[in-house]
Amino acid sequence: MPNTVVIFGASGDLTSRKLIPALYLLHQKGRLPKETRVVGVSRTPFTHEAWRAELAGTTAKFCGKEFDTKSWEAFAGNIFYHRGDIDDAASFQSLKTFLETEVENNAPASRLYYLSTSPTLYEMAIGQLGAAGMAEESKGLRRIIIEKPFGTNLATAKSLNQATHKVFNEKQVYRIDHYLGKETVQNLLVLRFANSIFEPIWNRNYIDHVQITVAEEVEVGSRGGYYDKAGVLRDMFQNHLLQLLMVTAMEAPARYQADFIRDEKVKVLRSIRAMHGAEFAQHTFRGQYEGYRQAKDVPPESNTATFAALRLHVDNWRWNRVPFYLRSGKAMSCRTSQIVIQFKEPPQLLFADGPRTTNIDANKLVIQIQPAEGIQIHFQTKVPDAGMRLRTTDLNFSFQREYTGALPDAYQRLLLDALNGDASLFARSDEVELAWGIIDPILAAWESPAAPPLEFYPVGNWGPEQSNEWMESQKRAWFDVCPVLH
Repeated sequence: MPNTVVIFGASGDLTSRKLIPALYLLHQKGRLPKETRVVGVSRTPFTHEAWRAELAGTTAKFCGKEFDTKSWEAFAGNIFYHRGDIDDAASFQSLKTFLETEVENNAPASRLYYLSTSPTLYEMAIGQLGAAGMAEESKGLRRIIIEKPFGTNLATAKSLNQATHKVFNEKQVYRIDHYLGKETVQNLLVLRFANSIFEPIWNRNYIDHVQITVAEEVEVGSRGGYYDKAGVLRDMFQNHLLQLLMVTAMEAPARYQADFIRDEKVKVLRSIRAMHGAEFAQHTFRGQYEGYRQAKDVPPESNTATFAALRLHVDNWRWNRVPFYLRSGKAMSCRTSQIVIQFKEPPQLLFADGPRTTNIDANKLVIQIQPAEGIQIHFQTKVPDAGMRLRTTDLNFSFQREYTGALPDAYQRLLLDALNGDASLFARSDEVELAWGIIDPILAAWESPAAPPLEFYPVGNWGPEQSNEWMESQKRAWFDVCPVLH
């Protein structure tokens, strides 16, 4: 059955930078389902040929050495453009007619709608698709991908879910978080559930705590107007960091199928301990980089956090009393996303040889998600010809070293899964609402007398120095290391 990918917001940056390159590379690899067409929709006036010509240039730019003119020409023949406006019902009727006449004899064809528009237009676009009868499946499957952010708080997320479910049933809806499409995040599932050596120690008996860090080197730049309304909790924690927490903490699903996987992820969110009163100041930390208030469109007295750290507890049998530390910030030392599984110290130090080995490092498992994807294990070894002196060494697995060729962009995996009807790496409605239910109380507390102080930090640091003191007060330390794998 033919497939049509309909991209709303076709003239936007996401389309040219991520979506079209991903679809093109899937075509080049022979993985895109046969008879797949791409139809772009936006207000910008384009002919089919003009849009193809513009995309040829941007796709060549973003694909680099992987771009091939001959394969692009074969792919571009199935790219079309339809001018339309999301607030215009006639545009959707016109699009419906175009999509129906595009397939010979109005034959059945599956469609994947991709909302690559401003989030403020999601409800309107979904309503227009419903009003035009473009969601019903009498002539093929109909699916919709909705980009993040999915709402700005629990109330707006519920409203968007309700509006979506009036038109599409839950099995048709794919809420995308590109972090789940990254090879290393998927490899975390394989690491845990395809190897027997980790399961016996993946619990409270051997793990002291877990650190999940998503550090950004960049400042807010020209996005000050958006960012000051969002802040780091909405921008990074509600989606990316909580997704990584779920994959790290979830139980093994009975089968590798979407509902089974998402059931286990939801159980994690339901197990996260709620905070009350003074606990918000004890278990959360916020900061702002110096110079943020001088950024374009940022109010001079802004108290928006550009850095945050949370201490969360997953109150279930496996993770009882194991804290999960989530941290993210802008203008930090480097760009890195990593999960650190910090194991407990040995119950007795047999090789204490004076002060040099009285504080040996406990074992760590470092899962580096980006930019240099891989896994590293830290463990103790004996220094040769030095008595019983110990030192920390490591074992490394690097995707770049072990596999030839460039790692696929996350959007390749996610778009292909959506076309094939696999929702395993997409968020379900209850998952989104539960995530907001964790973040909303923290945001409210940060606007109240219970808020922790807003600490400032210089550009290029690992956040405020007080963040290190916060960890030290808990007898722990951040793993402040830029990508350990290269």
